[in-house]
Amino acid sequence: MRKPLPSYNALRAFVAVGKHGNLKDAATELFVTPSALSHQIKNLEAMLDKVLFIRSKSGLSLTDDAHTLYEELSHAFSLIQQSVHKLTQHPQHNILNISMLSTFAMRWFIPRLSSFQKQYPDIEVRISTSIHEVDFAHEDMDCAIRSGHGGWQGLHAEYLFTETFTPVCNPEIAEALSSPQDLAKFTLLHARLRPDDWHIWLKALDLNMQPSHEQTFETRNFAIQAAIDGIGIAIVDPSLVAEDIKAGRLIAPFPQTMADKSAYYFVCPKKQINNKAIQQLQNWLLHQI
Repeated sequence: MRKPLPSYNALRAFVAVGKHGNLKDAATELFVTPSALSHQIKNLEAMLDKVLFIRSKSGLSLTDDAHTLYEELSHAFSLIQQSVHKLTQHPQHNILNISMLSTFAMRWFIPRLSSFQKQYPDIEVRISTSIHEVDFAHEDMDCAIRSGHGGWQGLHAEYLFTETFTPVCNPEIAEALSSPQDLAKFTLLHARLRPDDWHIWLKALDLNMQPSHEQTFETRNFAIQAAIDGIGIAIVDPSLVAEDIKAGRLIAPFPQTMADKSAYYFVCPKKQINNKAIQQLQNWLLHQI
């Protein structure tokens, strides 16, 4: 028959003394007296018929025989602690990490996000903005909203909407615009990543004009804010400034709206498409559109 195992308290005492190298600190950790701890260690040594600690003026150090026991018991107690913690902790929210362009995040996604949170309060959406296409194999992202033509290898891509663009400006400038030819009197605002939007729009209207001034910003978000502040006229997708138009901060002075060659897509790795939280986010996006 196997010998009975030492008590949990005796083994816990051994690990605590092995960690601290003295009775005082180990006793403080376990909320017992040093003398009680010393008694437990002596009983454990007697039961195992092994000397577990070398006693000296500097404290207690593990013997060669005790090192392996200490390492394995420390690991075992850690696993026990983790298992109990998992059982007793409150359920965590589902977390979805999503990547998108900063302008899309600020002007389209975030203004609508509260409705998603009300509908799915157990899902936390964490937004990361970047101009590069997320590499799902090497980045901690669950999904993304991309501008492109679809058909990305290894990805599920759900079409959201085709981007369009038209001039927008503040009400004061809008009053001075009776026709597209009047644009030449004002500063045309560009975004660095979309330098051709103005050229495409003007060419479609067969306008060969030289504006009084042009200014380029890092993102369309900056160009939009500059238009609100009256610095000039931006050219953007009306859906990105819907709230600003509704509030009267911006006006689209002309009816001509051009469709871009690319569109917005909700994408995720194909192996993740059955993830319930990802499906709920995709369905919500489609409903918003």
